[in-house]
Amino acid sequence: MDHSEKKTRKEALGQLIVLPALAAMFVSSGAIAQAKVDRAQFKYQDKPNGSADCQNCQFFVAGKTATAAGQCQLVSGNVSPKGWCTAYSKKASK
Repeated sequence: MDHSEKKTRKEALGQLIVLPALAAMFVSSGAIAQAKVDRAQFKYQDKPNGSADCQNCQFFVAGKTATAAGQCQLVSGNVSPKGWCTAYSKKASK
């Protein structure tokens, strides 16, 4: 093994450590925007699926009032607090 191979391996190891740390910094600072998916892909509907609805989903960001449309972290566009889609994931109990 010559000197150039050692340097390359050392650089690669450094990149394996540094790049994930940089990515985490960007994600936590909001520098990388999360792409949202079209409502049709998650079969969004403006009515609940039994007791499951957007206001009880971990991805829902409430509107200005309890009945106002809000946003979803995954689905594009406004969503009803009483809506539902296949990305539904019940909020964890506090």
